[in-house]
Amino acid sequence: MAEAVATRIPVKMTVNGTEYAAEVEPRLLLVHFLRDNLGLTGTHIGCDTSQCGACVVYLNGESIKSCTVLAVQADGGEVMTIEGLAKDGEYDPVQQGFWEMHGLQCGYCTPGMIMSTHSLLKRNPNPSETEIRHALEGNLCRCTGYQNIVKAVQYAAEQMSGGSAPTS
Repeated sequence: MAEAVATRIPVKMTVNGTEYAAEVEPRLLLVHFLRDNLGLTGTHIGCDTSQCGACVVYLNGESIKSCTVLAVQADGGEVMTIEGLAKDGEYDPVQQGFWEMHGLQCGYCTPGMIMSTHSLLKRNPNPSETEIRHALEGNLCRCTGYQNIVKAVQYAAEQMSGGSAPTS
């Protein structure tokens, strides 16, 4: 009996502004490609069922849960992970908001929360508390109680609109 040969598929994608090419198994999830192949471990694996949101990244400008997308589906695309947000060693406003407003505790959900917050603020630069909570429903946090996460989003929205930030 002949041995089965694992099929590998070539993929190319731009991740955080850098082009990568690799050969991957057809079933490899994007989250595993980012973490295991590229060493970008800021994207977390929380549930593998798209329930927790720890793996949120941008694919072609849209936020997605990378545990539900195959690496081959991202072929030719542009991916941005949490590592791609800071510029020249400076946090972007959302990252700064989570820092300033204590929007994290253990930090496990934080990358996905930050990426989802970016997506929200791109669509709605001045969200209400209700809109913030609704937009983050797909992201689970077991530590914070969400109040400081909401404050972090409000802080980022203020910073991005040129306003003054709320204080903690």
